[in-house]
Amino acid sequence: MSEARTVRAAAAQIAPDLDSAGGTLDKVCAWIDDAAARGIELLVFPETLVPYYPYFSFVRAPAFSGPDHLSLYQRAVTVPGPEIDRVAERARRHGMVVVLGVNERDRGTLYNTQVVLDADGRLLLKRRKITPTYHERMIWGQGDGSGLQVVDSAVGRIGALACWEHYNPLARYALMTQHEEIHCAQFPGSMVGQVFADQIEAAMRHHAAESGCFVVNATGWLEDHQIQAVTDDPAQQKALRGGCMTLIVSPEGKVLGEPVTEGEGLCVADLDMALILKRKRMMDSVGHYARPELLSLLIDRRPAATFHDLHPIHGPDGDAAEALSRSNDDEQQAWPLQPTAHQ
Repeated sequence: MSEARTVRAAAAQIAPDLDSAGGTLDKVCAWIDDAAARGIELLVFPETLVPYYPYFSFVRAPAFSGPDHLSLYQRAVTVPGPEIDRVAERARRHGMVVVLGVNERDRGTLYNTQVVLDADGRLLLKRRKITPTYHERMIWGQGDGSGLQVVDSAVGRIGALACWEHYNPLARYALMTQHEEIHCAQFPGSMVGQVFADQIEAAMRHHAAESGCFVVNATGWLEDHQIQAVTDDPAQQKALRGGCMTLIVSPEGKVLGEPVTEGEGLCVADLDMALILKRKRMMDSVGHYARPELLSLLIDRRPAATFHDLHPIHGPDGDAAEALSRSNDDEQQAWPLQPTAHQ
């Protein structure tokens, strides 16, 4: 943390391709190439950019969203999978860390998934949004605690959350306790209006100052013709404008570079990593400023599962009952959060 180094980071405000299955992925790869020419070492893309955020679900009743929802299923990606491999190859080619938001299809369910690819192309993290917001619950399943991880990358320790997960203070604290240095945030953009952009800025600046880390936040963008393609209702079109705040924030809560709030573009800043120690010397929320004997976080990182196998296995002596007992003991160890009696 005290190492004197600088990371050139960028957040991309980019419009998806709503018309073709692979169009958005083509744009992502092109933007990685362009960013590499500018010396970018870390590039963050918006929430579920690939293939696109389900804007239709925000303005259209569920009864009339079936065809669009099915189309999203058909264009969603698997992680790992060929689409992620293609982005990983670009990351490896340019020695760049890439954080990408995707609609992940896992058989019959879609997830809002964040992918972190290291500068050598390795998949460092796949995490799913733990609670889809409002209309999103008709589209995506829920993630679990296994994705609340901070990972070591070529540019530092990276944590990630999507959109209103930043209003879950315990989710943020879970990453803070793992000493994230760069927090990568993603929002859909082109929704709700100016109030959404203002809220994003407030949330990003607060997390940076509270956690003592850099925040690189990317929001999406819709062109006017795309908004009109989503809905021809003028009132609904109004709900698909504004809400864009692509920005980078220092550990002191200061906005770095020039935020992007209209159109496509990159917000670029050089991150002086020495500022992390400068901030935490004064206020370390998970260190000298914490009171763990009064307040602490309990997190369950077990991957959620719909199937638990408690079948008996015959032991060496053929004793099925003994094997069943041993199987139950193993299951008990795998589920440590059991109620206990205190005398």
